[in-house]
Amino acid sequence: MAAGRFSTSIKDGSDADFEYTCTQCGEYHIREEAVKYCPECEEYLCTKCTNQHGRRKAFISHKLIDTDATKRGNMVTIATKCRYHPNRDIEMYCGTHDMVYCLKCIAKEHRSCNDVSEIEDMHTSLVDQQEVQRLQNQTRNIKERLMAIDSKTQKNIDSIEQQRDDVLAKIEEVEQSLIEHIRKLKHEAIGALNKDYTSEKEELKYTINKMANTKKEMETVSSQLQTFTSMEAGQQFIQMKLIQQTVNDAVKLVEERETTGSKALCFTENSDLKTSIMTATSLGRVNTVTENEHQTARRIYKVKSKKEINISMQNDRHTCYIGDVCQLQDGTIILGDWKNWKIKRLDMNYNIKDHCDLDYYPMGICCTGQNEVAVKMANNKVLFISVGSSLSQLKKITIAGGGWWGMTYYAGELWTSTGSGVNVYSTYGTLLKTVIQHTNGQNIFKSTTRHMAVSGETVIVTDECDGAVCLGRDYTVQRELRVKNLVDTKGVCVSSDGTVFLNMC
Repeated sequence: MAAGRFSTSIKDGSDADFEYTCTQCGEYHIREEAVKYCPECEEYLCTKCTNQHGRRKAFISHKLIDTDATKRGNMVTIATKCRYHPNRDIEMYCGTHDMVYCLKCIAKEHRSCNDVSEIEDMHTSLVDQQEVQRLQNQTRNIKERLMAIDSKTQKNIDSIEQQRDDVLAKIEEVEQSLIEHIRKLKHEAIGALNKDYTSEKEELKYTINKMANTKKEMETVSSQLQTFTSMEAGQQFIQMKLIQQTVNDAVKLVEERETTGSKALCFTENSDLKTSIMTATSLGRVNTVTENEHQTARRIYKVKSKKEINISMQNDRHTCYIGDVCQLQDGTIILGDWKNWKIKRLDMNYNIKDHCDLDYYPMGICCTGQNEVAVKMANNKVLFISVGSSLSQLKKITIAGGGWWGMTYYAGELWTSTGSGVNVYSTYGTLLKTVIQHTNGQNIFKSTTRHMAVSGETVIVTDECDGAVCLGRDYTVQRELRVKNLVDTKGVCVSSDGTVFLNMC
């Protein structure tokens, strides 16, 4: 009930003492004596508010009661329905939960409560007006907050509609870029096919023409031999030498053609590309992020042990300088020794097991298969090495920016640092993408790009500044890892639980 006695408050210097004060005027901190009470609104009304109350259409049917009738013993009882059982009246009070209920509520949910009584048996008094005022203020505050939440929620609906459209456009863009790239590769393959076809066809036609000319020469030789006896001795000598030369050339041509196999055009598909596409499980990942969701608690890592490992070899000409490291699925560790131009393999006890000599400085190393690594070298070459019972070289491809540190293998592609950005290559050496700027032309990286590592659906690239940049499979920036106290960041690795470690020099 929104009513109560007011006996001590004073407003504007007035010391009037009313038994009941107007509820509505009280909302504006004005004390006016109440003359009426509205049971339906549960409000006391002064003369002015009573007149206004009766003029409003919504309140015309309300039956107002004189305040005298609300005095103790004459208060009109108004039945209030239970919020849980709307067809039942509230008749009981549970002191354990400090709430009023109907009989059904008490029977079902409050059997074990000790302090339960009928409201009629309780010695209740009118609620203090200050308490009413507090509830009214609280109600008004809640209404305002609900309205603010409604407005925020509607804005959120509008924003996620726009975000959905943006994501759909991005998905279409990814699809189109893949299609365009495959079409480009198709056109390049067709161009290479037509080039080889034209070249081989022209060569075969040339052979046919040459054979035809040789046949004519043989016919001429046959004719000359028939008239050979009618010639003078000197003439016979000359003709014999010329005929012998012609026959020798024809024999040589025939022998060459007889030992030359037939030409055939064939096509070997890029299995890395096909495998990458056919094994991909998604175009990307859609995330829903809550603005005020709690940040993951920081994990503190402590060094459990420290060990210095000597990886020098007897034939090393210089002090070892480890420029990059990678680890195979079976735990095998492969090191790139920059100064000695070597790749070194360690056993499970971190001893040198074997090595592979290089022809230049190794600038990056990464796993490209279960038993295969790729080594980026400063002479703009990438060397693929098989890691089996021994280390053996497989093939080389040519790249740009080989003299810069940093390379990783992701989704069937080689990502290499170029100093100013990142180049992405197929394992056949085809340049697929150059990542340097945003679509608005602004540079992505703050400084020189260095080492990189794969983390889930992204590639993390350090740039010798205050952190790193995370690039997605579509080569766009997904987020940045920037912290002011990270200075001159060069190295990066990712643990099995997704924790990113950055190395500063």
